[in-house]
Amino acid sequence: MGAIVGGQLRVGQVYRYATGKDPGPTVLGGYPNFHHVTHSPDLPRALLEAGINGMAKVRAPGGDRRPVILIRSSPWKAGTEQTPWHDVFDMDNGHVRYFGDHKATTPVEPGKTNGNAALLDAFTGHQGHTPEERASAVPLLLFRAVSRSGKVKGHVEFCGLGVIERAERLVQWAGSEHTTFTNYVYDIALLDLTDEDDKVSWEWIHSRRNKDLSDAETLELAPRAWREWVKNGSSELPRLRRRVARAKVTKVPEQRPKPGTAEAKDLELIYKYFDGRKHDFEAVASAVAARVLRGAGNSYVEGWLTQRSGDGGADFVGRLDIGSGLAGTSLVILGQAKCVRLDHVVSADQIARVVARLRRGWIGVYVTTGAYSVPAQTEMVEDQYPIVLVNGLDLTRELRGMARDDHGGDLEACIEHILRVRETAVTNRRPEEILLE
Repeated sequence: MGAIVGGQLRVGQVYRYATGKDPGPTVLGGYPNFHHVTHSPDLPRALLEAGINGMAKVRAPGGDRRPVILIRSSPWKAGTEQTPWHDVFDMDNGHVRYFGDHKATTPVEPGKTNGNAALLDAFTGHQGHTPEERASAVPLLLFRAVSRSGKVKGHVEFCGLGVIERAERLVQWAGSEHTTFTNYVYDIALLDLTDEDDKVSWEWIHSRRNKDLSDAETLELAPRAWREWVKNGSSELPRLRRRVARAKVTKVPEQRPKPGTAEAKDLELIYKYFDGRKHDFEAVASAVAARVLRGAGNSYVEGWLTQRSGDGGADFVGRLDIGSGLAGTSLVILGQAKCVRLDHVVSADQIARVVARLRRGWIGVYVTTGAYSVPAQTEMVEDQYPIVLVNGLDLTRELRGMARDDHGGDLEACIEHILRVRETAVTNRRPEEILLE
């Protein structure tokens, strides 16, 4: 059995970077040991001694290949003579603006310092026009120093996997030197690692250090977003960029019952029941919305259903009461109900039409037998839309719960009861009138 290669770097995890650089202990002082996680048996250690740490190139079958560049930002040094620039880490939106290592006192040209030379070389590879060129490009692993127990040295946070989008030459102020100097600044896209649970496996970097493996062979261990970038190029970066919103997004298959299950049969029954009478589905959607909102311990009042024409984008109205007396307030609930084919996916535009109807202090609820597209959910999270989404699987589970609680588990009896109770609750009243009840 060969020696064990290091583990996985997780975005947001703080690692102990000890001066001893011993890869043996898995944990040091309560933190994962950086040198253990980045260990490559019989090869030089991965280092973060400088801001830009280009690992030595290897002579691979396709030519020279740099396995990785490790970047460290030290926010506590920002604005000092040693580090007169301020790096920007916007991890939520997958963007890092990182300044190179040229200073006012550096005797060589800005692009000839060790760090800038490595990043400019990497930038050339990141601008590769073919998949073959991009396959040999060097990945960037970004870290920033964090203080622990009052100490500003010895701990680093992993910030992700990056690709350089732009490299710009600029003039900076040298602070106490009272002069200016030329440097480079790099705009780096952090890639989405959702499929890897926000982790990068060191085994991938280790494979890139193996001179016997081709670029294509090392790609087998790369994160999905890196492989897709290699295949399709920088035009894909907007789609492949890390966004925290994606952590709150549910993939379409996960919004549907698994085929052959009791939930799948229930959803099929619901769809068939309302096929051809989809206006009646609004009553069920209103009842389900009430159950969902009350389930969080809120006080919810069902209002009415809107008329079939001229509803202005709303199918039902309700009211959410929060607190009581002077310490309370009420919010208008504007609901949209869509009984659609079970393979239908609700788009961002459809959700946006409901949001456009909302006023300050109003909340939207969208109930469907289908599912919500990933772009629709992402837009909702990023733009902070005040809207609750109920997909086909959630709809089925809520109705099944209602049937079990009040109708002996008979789903059709539950639906028919809802329709009888709500059959006269149709009006053309304005939504804000719910606040007067």
